[in-house]
Amino acid sequence: MFYPRVLVTGADGLIGQALVRRLADWPEADVLATGLDDTRRHASGSGGYVPLDITQTGALEQLFVDFAPSVVVHLAALSKVEDCEADKEAAWALNVDAMAHLARACKRHGARLLFLSTDFLFDGTDGPYAEDDRPNPVNAYGRSKLAAENAIRLSGLTHWSIVRTSLVFGEGERLKRRNFATLLAALLNRDGTFLAATDQYRTPTYAPDLADGLMRIIRFDRDGVYHIAGRERLTVYDFARQMATAFGFEAEQIEPTTTAELHPGAPRPLDGGLLILRAESELRYRPRPLADALAHLAPRLGVPIPANS
Repeated sequence: MFYPRVLVTGADGLIGQALVRRLADWPEADVLATGLDDTRRHASGSGGYVPLDITQTGALEQLFVDFAPSVVVHLAALSKVEDCEADKEAAWALNVDAMAHLARACKRHGARLLFLSTDFLFDGTDGPYAEDDRPNPVNAYGRSKLAAENAIRLSGLTHWSIVRTSLVFGEGERLKRRNFATLLAALLNRDGTFLAATDQYRTPTYAPDLADGLMRIIRFDRDGVYHIAGRERLTVYDFARQMATAFGFEAEQIEPTTTAELHPGAPRPLDGGLLILRAESELRYRPRPLADALAHLAPRLGVPIPANS
């Protein structure tokens, strides 16, 4: 039986925390979480933690020597679309150059690489998308992720996996960045409103479900590209209304707008989302229904749960 030594970059983010918690259910796995902070932001999960700036190649190389990972799950990225558009050089340095260095380190040390990518690789003209559909990103974030995927393919690595996902939501401990759910809950808790696009289709993904899919790739020793997301495809506006209702707010607090009005400086693909048949058939990946995910999330965000739920 293969019991891996799993190195996780970006472990203090939403997805990283969810993955470390999920890996705690696999006691034979030796997990080392890394992030930019001197100490870890989350107390849950198992394994050790060391600070790591993924752009520092010397520190990265030393970590490979010290920990000798058999699997590297690369989650660290500049993922805010507006930030990538405003500073394309910074986005390229973190999302592409650091990824290329990491892939070469994995090749030198014989480690498997699992890289997290995005549905923003596609142009949103004919979604939802399967793994073999042609990428055509419309913003700097998507272009950087596509370049990172290509860097993996060109690295000479024998064993690698790419996971594309869509609109990940959930909760974590002391997260630096709000996600769709935490931002919506914060605004509506203040008796405010929340603007959501009626013209953008996604397949919202609950972070614990994504973490389960990532762990399945590690456990099943799978190579190649997988789409791991939610099963339900809907507009961001409809998703926000469902979320508001599940959290005990009024659906009318969600105000309709367009993607162009909401994000004038950074275009998004509109007819998007991902098809997950491959993950369902090969990994036995089973994302929970959206209503169940929202019901599971609500008490963890400290928001009221409707009496009729």
